[in-house]
Amino acid sequence: MSKSQPPVFGAIPGISPGHEFANRLELWGAGVHRQTQAGISARQGAGAESIVLSGGYEDDADYGDVILYTGRGGRSAETGQQVADQELTGANRELVRNITEGLPVRVTRKVTAGGSSFYRYAGLYRIVSHWAATGKSGHRIWCFRLERIADQPLTEEMARAAGQRELFGQLAWEPEVGYGAAPRRETTTLRIVRDTTVTRAVKKLYDYRCQVCGVRLGMAETPYAEAAHVQALGAPHHGPDLLENVLCLCPNHHVLFDMGAFGIADDGLLLGPPALGLPEKLSVHGKHRIAPAFLAYHRQHFYEPNAGRVEESR
Repeated sequence: MSKSQPPVFGAIPGISPGHEFANRLELWGAGVHRQTQAGISARQGAGAESIVLSGGYEDDADYGDVILYTGRGGRSAETGQQVADQELTGANRELVRNITEGLPVRVTRKVTAGGSSFYRYAGLYRIVSHWAATGKSGHRIWCFRLERIADQPLTEEMARAAGQRELFGQLAWEPEVGYGAAPRRETTTLRIVRDTTVTRAVKKLYDYRCQVCGVRLGMAETPYAEAAHVQALGAPHHGPDLLENVLCLCPNHHVLFDMGAFGIADDGLLLGPPALGLPEKLSVHGKHRIAPAFLAYHRQHFYEPNAGRVEESR
């Protein structure tokens, strides 16, 4: 993307899902994806406006209206395999910005048929979450879950993929767990049933005070705090809804923790940049044991202490 061109988030006038392009140059000329080689079109400090799925990353998984997308970096151009760990920097960091600012991203797929290939625009997606994982080749990758925004026409391959997928099936890079996932109850969709007694218990234990900053929001009769799961509930993390896996946090520190801005050592030391102004240690009640395994999981999959380093292009 030229620095003189501001990023465009959202649909391009005259381009609807299903629109086909002969090559990357046509994609660039139409303004759909303003990179002729890189798979992520992003501007530092602004977010990512578009991505191209070309099958180059071995850990990508495309289910049509849900995409599990591997971040940039560490891939061999010759073999397509990961040969190095990825960092949450550069374009990967801008994909996270799309989450925090609610920015949509345009998605285009490379389609190969009959010995030739072309590109088909798939529409707008939301990036709803991100985490670190160990990929098929044994290196650390950053994963992004994209969900297609409703009320857009489905392309043929998307409808086919959506009909075949098992959304909550175990994927190659999903972590193995030694305990049951949070219970689920089938309604019209599959949803996690959270045990509210656990969230109430942790808030009561801390008198609704944040374990990081000590702030207690609300009036005396109507205090407010949030229960933060250290190992997140739901696929692909499958954290349990247990007191050992829950913190009592204010909304600000809950968001920062979920986004990986800070982590927690097994002894309660708070890990993060000085700019966050964190205290030295997490406040922990004598009756509250936080399982080290869950803290380690959060550090491995969410906390990124080296953000800001330069990385190679995707």
